[in-house]
Amino acid sequence: MARVCYVTGRKPSIGSIINRKGQSKKSGGIGTHVTSITPRKFRPNLQRIRIKLAEGGTKRVWVSVKAMKAGLIEKV
Repeated sequence: MARVCYVTGRKPSIGSIINRKGQSKKSGGIGTHVTSITPRKFRPNLQRIRIKLAEGGTKRVWVSVKAMKAGLIEKV
């Protein structure tokens, strides 16, 4: 099962690490140049916790810390 937030649906997103070399034009240089681009993932801060369901039961799910702080779920 993928790590996706049960409440908000947050999941890992893909981005890049961009390495630049050189002195910026603003600082009096010739400008910066991209030397390499490496793929990376931005992972949400997910925690596995037990929550109360509306039906009265409990369930163990992945929930983002942002959802917990916002009070969107009730922990058991």
